[in-house]
Amino acid sequence: MTDDTQTPRDPERNRLSGRIARSARVGANLSGAGLTFATQSLFGGDQGDEKIARALAAALGKSKGPLMKVAQMVSTIPDFLPPEYAAELSQLQAEAPAMGWPFVKRRMRAELGADWQEKFGAFEKEASHAASLGQVHGATLHDGRRVACKLQYPDMASAVESDIGQLRTMLGLFKRMDGSIDPSAMVVEITDRLREELDYAREAKHMALYANMLADRDFVTVPDPVPELSTDRLLTMSWVSGKRLDAFEDAPQEVRNRIAEMLFWTWWGPFNSHAVIHGDPHLGNYQVTGEGTGLNLLDFGCIRIFPPEFVSGVVDLYRAILADDFDAAYAAYEKWGFSGLSRELVEVLNIWARFIYGPLLDDRVRSVADGVTPGEYGRKEAFAVRKLLKEKGPVKIPREFVFMDRAAIGLGAAYLRLGAELNFYRLFNESLEGFDIEKVAARQAEAKAWPECVDRMLYCGQSPLGCASLQSGTERGDIDC
Repeated sequence: MTDDTQTPRDPERNRLSGRIARSARVGANLSGAGLTFATQSLFGGDQGDEKIARALAAALGKSKGPLMKVAQMVSTIPDFLPPEYAAELSQLQAEAPAMGWPFVKRRMRAELGADWQEKFGAFEKEASHAASLGQVHGATLHDGRRVACKLQYPDMASAVESDIGQLRTMLGLFKRMDGSIDPSAMVVEITDRLREELDYAREAKHMALYANMLADRDFVTVPDPVPELSTDRLLTMSWVSGKRLDAFEDAPQEVRNRIAEMLFWTWWGPFNSHAVIHGDPHLGNYQVTGEGTGLNLLDFGCIRIFPPEFVSGVVDLYRAILADDFDAAYAAYEKWGFSGLSRELVEVLNIWARFIYGPLLDDRVRSVADGVTPGEYGRKEAFAVRKLLKEKGPVKIPREFVFMDRAAIGLGAAYLRLGAELNFYRLFNESLEGFDIEKVAARQAEAKAWPECVDRMLYCGQSPLGCASLQSGTERGDIDC
C-alpha cells in the first residue's frame, strides 16, 4: 500500500515519515539488546544467553507492531531459535506491555468523537490485555452489556510497511546462513496476514464467519461484534470471560481430555469442513468456561481462508502417510504447491509429515508426544529435517503452508500442556466423514457470505445480537437492507 492510495486526511496512513520514524524507534529499542549482547560477549557468564534473550524480548515489547508479532511466530517454530530465546519471546504472546491512558483517550476520541465517553456507561482505564498490534479495555454499555474494546496502536500502517522491509532482510539473511529453506513465499504470506490484521472491519467479519462455522458446536462461544461502536482501528465486541488453558493443567484427566477434544473440533472442524483455520492458536486465544465444559475463542485477526484444493492436499497426504504410499504423498505435496520436488526431497518432507500426522496415525488412546515438553515439541524432528534439507535442498515452502504448520504446532503444544490423552485417529477420521472437496467449496462460499450481515447490521442499525434474525428475515424477504 502506498501513500498515493491513502486519504490525505488520515494522520495514520502509511507514509514515508511514519516509516522512517518507525525504523528509528525500532533501532533505538534494539540497541539496548545489542548493548546487552556486547556486554555478555565481553564478560561472559553462565546466563549470558538468557540475559540477551530477555533484553531482546523487552526491546520487541517496547517496539510493538509487526516485529513483535513475527517474534511470537518465530518463537513457536521448532529449532528456529535457541531454547532461551524461544522461551523469552514466547512470553510476548501474553505479557506485552500496554500503552497508557493518554493514548487510550486519543484513540477513542479519534474513532468515536469527542463525546466518546458518553457512549459508554463505564470504561476501564487499565487495559485487560495487550498484544503486538493493539490492546483491549473492558467497558459497559448503557443497557448493562459488558463489552471489550480493542484499540489499535498508533501508526501501525507505517509500522507494518517498515517492519516488512526489515523482515525481508532478516529472512534473507536466514536463507544465506541456513540454506535449507527458501523463505520468499513465507515473506509474502506473513506480509499479507500482517496487513490484514490492521483491518478491524475484516476481523469483525471473521468473527461472524467463525460464529457461523461453529454454530453447531454449542460448547464454543464466539464474541459478537458491536458495529455501531467499531471503526477501522477500534473493534468493540461482547465481553467473554473464562480461565486460561494452563489453569487446568492439574485438573482431572477426564476434564483435560474434554478440553482437548473441544480444542480439536474448534480448530480442525472449520478446516476440514470450510478450509479455514485460526492461524494464532496460542494459549491466550482460548478461554475455558465452566469447569472445563466450554471454550471461548478469541482474536480473529489472523484467519487463513485456503483454496479448498489445499485441504484436499492435506487429506491426501494424511491418507498417503497412513498407507505408506510414496507416490500419493508426492502428488499431495504438488497439490499443496511445493515445486521443484525430487524423490529425495519428498523423503525428507515425509519425516516432518509423519511427525505432524503422528497422533492421527495410531488407532489408540495416546498423548500427542510421549515424554516431550511443550517447548520441545517438534524441535528434534525440525532439526533432522533442516539438516537433511541443507544437503538435499533448498525447498521452497508454499505460502499456504506457513500458518497451517505454525497452527498445528501451537495446537499440539496446547495438548501437551494439558497432558491430554485421546484417540486422535478416531477424532480426525470422524471429522473426515463424507469429505468431498466440492462440498467444502460450497460450504466455504456460503460461510464467507454470512459475515456480510455485519455490514447489513451497521447499515440498518440492527443490534449485533439480532444477526441471526436479520439473516433469516433477509432470506424471507421481510428485511431489505
